[in-house]
Amino acid sequence: MATEDKLQRSLFDEVMVPCYAPMDIIPVRGQGSRLWDQQQREYIDFAGGIAVSCLGHCHPRMVAALTEQAQQLWHLSNVMTNEPALRLADKLTQLTFADKVFFANSGAEANEAALKLARRYAVDNFSAEKDQIIAFNHGFHGRTFFTVTVGGQSSYSDGFGPKPQAVTHIPYNDVAAIEALIGDKTCAVMMEPLQGEGGVISPSLEFVERVRQLCDQHQALLIFDEVQTGNGRTGDLFAYQGLGVTPDILTTAKSLGGGFPVAAMLTTASLASHLKVGTHGSTYGGNPLACAVAEAVVDEISQPAVLAGVKQRELWFREALTQINSRYPIFSEIRGKGLLLGAVLTPEWQGRARDILVAAGNEGLMVLVAGTDVVRFTPSLVIEKNDIDEGMQRLEAAIATLYNYHC
Repeated sequence: MATEDKLQRSLFDEVMVPCYAPMDIIPVRGQGSRLWDQQQREYIDFAGGIAVSCLGHCHPRMVAALTEQAQQLWHLSNVMTNEPALRLADKLTQLTFADKVFFANSGAEANEAALKLARRYAVDNFSAEKDQIIAFNHGFHGRTFFTVTVGGQSSYSDGFGPKPQAVTHIPYNDVAAIEALIGDKTCAVMMEPLQGEGGVISPSLEFVERVRQLCDQHQALLIFDEVQTGNGRTGDLFAYQGLGVTPDILTTAKSLGGGFPVAAMLTTASLASHLKVGTHGSTYGGNPLACAVAEAVVDEISQPAVLAGVKQRELWFREALTQINSRYPIFSEIRGKGLLLGAVLTPEWQGRARDILVAAGNEGLMVLVAGTDVVRFTPSLVIEKNDIDEGMQRLEAAIATLYNYHC
């Protein structure tokens, strides 16, 4: 059994499956948008656990919800329902286009449910031959074998044997490509309404609207993966609301629980009817603990003042990054929406996004990457202005060190 002094980064290599290459620091405490490691060194968090910690660390409303529920009921499975799940599902349907909710534990599970529903809908209404799923290059939809195959990054899905079939990838934002491909054998189009892992790439309105039209024309379902864009991240409760294009199925996770594992697939009553008793399920999905926390998160982030605050914080981030870039020109553009932003590296700095991540960490700032050429920012939706200002000072110090060495 590990003693306190053995709980170091080296122990990870001894006891953990080597799927990850974590940083050397081990955070032990968090409050708001600040973290402290084992040596009590402080960090400002612009990463938010990869767009998860939407209210920062240990938000009092979340702590209260978890503490209260922990003293009442933890788990039942889906042999029974429970009050927190019913309240959360009711709120999600009231706040969105959806009539029905399926709860799961992760974005991959929610996406798995969405894809299975699309295939079942096609089988029930047309035939098993209507099975084509169209997805997009550089998309990301999870790590189950089905979702990683639908995701448009072959490096994640290669090397595991035969893949699920009838999945086709085309370029994102390419209207001509989807017009040429979609047909009567297409059962679903799955897309992020703003690509996150693929480089923080926004869709054009023309593209999204045309995808919706083509899905209607060919009786295919439109699935929006809002695992990263949902729950206020773009300044709307869900990104589809800001685009004015409504999907048939929506998936959400990450910030839905603000750090507690929970996910949901949202859809209409007519589509939901195709998942009958026994066709799909989840042991932990919709458990009282997760749903109680998620309800607190939804209550908080759905407030108009919080959503307006996301748009204000986007401006603060863009202004600060532009100022840094005027002194150390390494970014070609700042793209994204709300607090899902990507700083794209210039050709001279291509491939060095992780270098910036590491340098920022050395200065006491946590950021992310999206591929090798984009530095990604997904902070708390309620991050304080002084945390942004100080974090940007640390980012500039990190960039200055690299820039001066590079030059």
